[in-house]
Amino acid sequence: MGSAAFRQLAAELEPRLIHIRRHLHQYPEVAWEEKETSRAIRGWLEEAGIRVLDLPLQTGVVAEVGGKKAGPIIALRADIDALPIQEETGLPYASRHLGKMHACGHDFHTAVVLGAAVLLKSREETLKGTVRFLFQPAEEKGTGAAKMLESRALDGVQAIFGMHNKPDMQVGTVGIKAGPLMAAVDGFDIEVEGIGTHAAIPEAGVDPIVAAAQIVSSLQTIVSRNVSPLHNAVVSVTSIHGGAAWNVIPDKVVLGGTVRTFQEEVRRQIPVHFTRIIEGVTAAYGARISLRWFEGPPAVRNDEALSRLSIAAAERAGLQVVTPAPSPAGEDFAYYQEKIPGSFVFMGTSGKNEWHHPGFTVDERALVPSVLYFAEAASAALEGGSEW
Repeated sequence: MGSAAFRQLAAELEPRLIHIRRHLHQYPEVAWEEKETSRAIRGWLEEAGIRVLDLPLQTGVVAEVGGKKAGPIIALRADIDALPIQEETGLPYASRHLGKMHACGHDFHTAVVLGAAVLLKSREETLKGTVRFLFQPAEEKGTGAAKMLESRALDGVQAIFGMHNKPDMQVGTVGIKAGPLMAAVDGFDIEVEGIGTHAAIPEAGVDPIVAAAQIVSSLQTIVSRNVSPLHNAVVSVTSIHGGAAWNVIPDKVVLGGTVRTFQEEVRRQIPVHFTRIIEGVTAAYGARISLRWFEGPPAVRNDEALSRLSIAAAERAGLQVVTPAPSPAGEDFAYYQEKIPGSFVFMGTSGKNEWHHPGFTVDERALVPSVLYFAEAASAALEGGSEW
């Protein structure tokens, strides 16, 4: 069974895939709450005769096809969680859960990997190995992949494939790139402690607002003066909290934000620069500081050989392959790539709005080519053994 048979079956599946995707869209569940989503996925898999693995997962599902013939284990991953966003698309199948929405397209990803599972099940007897399907919770928290690894969902897996929809790319295109594709994600909280006083008598206290404002400005010099122009980094302060009255200088201000990097050496340098800057500023103003650093997923870095395999699979699926610009957004798929080779691609979905927007949509014409890509990639990886 080759590409032609896959195409025919995928075309026949399209109405079912649309139904599944819309059902998921109507009933979104945020990270670690995906119980009904997991139950529905399990039901669809069992309905298709696909075996579900018994793993210690509260949410999320892992399933397999193949194993009739000796060969490697290849994984396909979809994320299943939604976001705490009120939907504003006006779609007839818009979210029925107030304040929750599939605003990043994980409903689309889930339907695609379910479709690929059905295609691969149709040729189970001839598969030269096993394909494992990971329906992962809590990607938006950056913690779901770690739970999958803890549950041993990746045991024995030799390569893994994933994707993210890309609304600014047209349906029929796929972005494939070896090396860094998505950024490492870190976060920070900075507490600036001063001495509160009357706003009319500033000399009687230590103003944490002035110190915090200087910290915000100074942190921007990390990228402009401490990171090579040949490297990439973003430092964004995204929250400032302090003060409650117009005539009172508060005793504390708290800053929060995120750092995005692609090169590991840059990622390790930035906290050093952070500490130097904030300690220097607060010392100059007579304030005290505490810094909390939150290390998130590393950068998504695609294996070169698997990227070549992905390009060939995409072409067999009828997709136009383009070289995508790396995204400063993060993805906990990177945790899998720390363990085994992986290929993560951007699938064009012709959306009107970017990820995490209340009007976010995907063009459902992208379902079938995405299913075909995953089925072709998994088949090729099994055929190639470990020769990627």
